[in-house]
Amino acid sequence: MSKIEWTDETWNPVTGCTKVSPGCKHCYAERMATRLRGRHGYPEDDPFRVTLHPDRLDQPLRWRQPRRVFVCSMSDLFHPDVPDEYIRSVFVSMETSHKHTFQVLTKRPERMAGFLQDWWSMTSPYGEDSYGPAPNVWLGTSVEDQERADERIPHLLKTPAAVRFLSCEPLLGPVALSNWLPPRPPAYPGYPQEADLAGPHLNWVIVGGESGPGARPMNPDWARSIRDQCQAVGVPFFFKQHGAWASVSGVGCRGEHHYFKNGPTVRRVGKKAAGRELDGRTWDEYPEAPS
Repeated sequence: MSKIEWTDETWNPVTGCTKVSPGCKHCYAERMATRLRGRHGYPEDDPFRVTLHPDRLDQPLRWRQPRRVFVCSMSDLFHPDVPDEYIRSVFVSMETSHKHTFQVLTKRPERMAGFLQDWWSMTSPYGEDSYGPAPNVWLGTSVEDQERADERIPHLLKTPAAVRFLSCEPLLGPVALSNWLPPRPPAYPGYPQEADLAGPHLNWVIVGGESGPGARPMNPDWARSIRDQCQAVGVPFFFKQHGAWASVSGVGCRGEHHYFKNGPTVRRVGKKAAGRELDGRTWDEYPEAPS
């Protein structure tokens, strides 16, 4: 079972990656791969080199109990070094494993969009209009700041998907999501609310601060803002963690501190002490699984 709060299990038919944006600076997967150098399929000479593991493709079929599965937690399925043919094999495995829900997260949504637009038309036995995204495959992209949100979310929304989600971790700045959330439904009875949800939009948002060596502080107000944006339009919000830093008022005055201009003071206390509560409660909301 996984220690990642928003999933039950990880599945890594690919390992290894390369850094593409500021959120990658302190990559946990790279640290873990280095510790596993020469073992469990991680190359001795370059443990974080992109490596395919075809022997793992049928692993989900051997899991008896339904679970949420984070795909490629140690890589990016849409890395340019992963061949299209292999990505197809991964999608066949996911679509065949109907009992599980697969959560695919990428920092390369432009490739994901193009691949899946082709994939659904290729795999449809009756024509493009008669086939749709597998309901058990959720597709997401990572954004750490407004620049990455503006760059990546439009590609995600062009991607055929049953559920489109966002991981704002590590959150390194404020992010406005109004352009990609469903509009607020009018407050009068009988309004056909499905009309408000027409067109692609975000179905789920995860937020978390950075933890581990060199962790950068997250302003809790950034997390609150995203939560409030989601709550206003009924999009499920999942708060994963504060990361290594927490508000002084929440944990006392010990530890290295950081002052946010016109904002709170946070102190480095470690992931466990900082905890997962935001404004006195945990936020563990999930999208409703499509039928």
